[in-house]
Amino acid sequence: MPKQKTHKGTKKRFRLTGTGKVKHRRSGTSHLASRMTQKRKRQLRGTGVLGSVEAKKIRRALAGESY
Repeated sequence: MPKQKTHKGTKKRFRLTGTGKVKHRRSGTSHLASRMTQKRKRQLRGTGVLGSVEAKKIRRALAGESY
């Protein structure tokens, strides 16, 4: 039985914490931020944590021990 490979696109975009939560960069922050309100830009700072359903898919794509 072949091993599951790590999905490289997922590895670049997500990171697992020590407790198994999935961290990600918030979308919409790379450019065109001048039209956003200051409040919106402030809320998009830092990293977010995914919900349980999506996190399960991401963990499977990272093949468990890839990080």
